[in-house]
Amino acid sequence: MPSTILVTGGAGYIGSHTAKELARAGYRVVVYDNLCRGHRWAVRWGPLEEGDLHDQEKLERVLVQHRVDAVLHFAGLIAVGESMQVPELYFHTNVGGTMSLLNAMRSAGVRRIVFSSTAGVYGVPEAIPIEETAPTIPLSPYGDSKLMVEKILAWEGICHGLSWAALRYFNAAGCDAEGETGEDHAPETHLIPCLLEAAQGLRDACPLFGFDYPTPDGTCIRDYVHVTDLADAHVKALKYLEGGGAGVALNLGTGKGFSVSEILAAAEKTIGRPVPVVKQPRRPGDAPVLVAAAHRAREVLGWQPTRSSLDSILETAWRWLRSHRGAGALIV
Repeated sequence: MPSTILVTGGAGYIGSHTAKELARAGYRVVVYDNLCRGHRWAVRWGPLEEGDLHDQEKLERVLVQHRVDAVLHFAGLIAVGESMQVPELYFHTNVGGTMSLLNAMRSAGVRRIVFSSTAGVYGVPEAIPIEETAPTIPLSPYGDSKLMVEKILAWEGICHGLSWAALRYFNAAGCDAEGETGEDHAPETHLIPCLLEAAQGLRDACPLFGFDYPTPDGTCIRDYVHVTDLADAHVKALKYLEGGGAGVALNLGTGKGFSVSEILAAAEKTIGRPVPVVKQPRRPGDAPVLVAAAHRAREVLGWQPTRSSLDSILETAWRWLRSHRGAGALIV
């Protein structure tokens, strides 16, 4: 009988892509999501248990009822700018919600978890590319909330025998190449879908934040990873834990960075026309450069991004947007 995996936040962007990869790898998927920012249509590879992370009693029931073997934990809030405005919401949701989940897992005897972390734990790095051993000094409540969870996981491992992996994403981008799921945030704050929405006329213009960073063209530089490559890394991390792997925090990136201006130029090339943008001041909480040293994920998990060329990212994202939000037909 296949192992059953609970995917918290499985109605969201990365969670839904990972649910698909889990199903493809032969796992049974159960999604747990409150649909606050996720989408019912994105739950396609297993049943949906609608509930909140803070409902520990329901989480325990779901874990026991479905005989869950491990948890992939994506549920949480992800917007850096929003976290600077309402930090209490981020700590309540990302830290408090995870504590509720861990308590439920302990009660139900579930001992494995793969956690959706972020490169935002590093803050302004001392060196590029960023190694996992770099200092962790987040610039935002979002990044700090994720770092707090990583520390909690490590202590749960020491004190209660939890088997865990924290995957520190750099910039997730792109969409499922088969068009079965994709990126749809409300509001959308990620650069690539914002640019594509502006090109499609779904917004007046895409805001670009900061042109005075200490980079060659003055704009932020980020390491973009295709979401399906990220999903594949989660499956590999799960198998690593199933094989007895020790608790670990790993970067998920390509080791190559692109500036905001370079992404804009590449998007216009893919689309075939100019994209309306509006220049804005720097956004609080953003580091100038975030590029991964990605060799440890390869060494520990055997993971190598294979779909993360900029062309692949932009083409799959543009195809998804035109198919699912074209001609004014917004997804509901």
